Amino acid sequence: MLLSKIKRKFIAKFFSSKDGNNKKISYSQSGEDLIVKFIFDNLGIQKPTYIDIGAHHPYFISNTALFYMNGCRGINIEPDPTLFKEFLKHRKEDINLNIGISDCNCELDFYIISSPTLNTFSKEEADKYSLQGNYVIKSIEKIKVETLADVLKNFSNGIFPQFLSLDAEGVDEIIIRELDFENNYPIVICIETISFSTSGNGIKNLKLIDYIVNKGYMLYADTHINTIFVRKENWQKN
Repeated sequence: MLLSKIKRKFIAKFFSSKDGNNKKISYSQSGEDLIVKFIFDNLGIQKPTYIDIGAHHPYFISNTALFYMNGCRGINIEPDPTLFKEFLKHRKEDINLNIGISDCNCELDFYIISSPTLNTFSKEEADKYSLQGNYVIKSIEKIKVETLADVLKNFSNGIFPQFLSLDAEGVDEIIIRELDFENNYPIVICIETISFSTSGNGIKNLKLIDYIVNKGYMLYADTHINTIFVRKENWQKN
């Protein structure tokens, strides 16, 4: 996720009316979790399951923390060994996996960036960060990656959770194209769809957006950084 010009003192953001009623808490970068919760509430799904790929932190800029706090449970995937430890402490009732997701079961180079939100399996993305901003590659580690199909088979009884949050810094499209949109898919997808930019002028990945829409999803909302999709057949039944 892009944090180059966003500084926060608190993990959570609070949104409230003038009289202080109806206060809502969001852990996401731009309130994405509240939008996703609104979708599931309208679908009558009070406790959706989730898989968070590129989970980063149990609460800070997390799209699934709100659901965990509301009693939902799911799978968190975070390849950075240091960041992963926080999930073992704070998301104990979730399934937490210190791996990456790719199109193979193997080990890949993982680039640890000076700003951890930018960690990536993509050498191209890692080099781009160092060219565009005050970021450096701190280390390169060999990290185990698995296919999404194998993760679902081993940890979700082969069933895709209802909510997919995806922020894999440069490899999102590889992961999305591994989904079986005909037989096993999420109801809601929240995915980063803008390129990295220190000036805030990132380019939207329209190709990726169109791909997901053509797989049977409706573009429900866009926060500029992330795009939220809902499965058409589920929404139309509502």
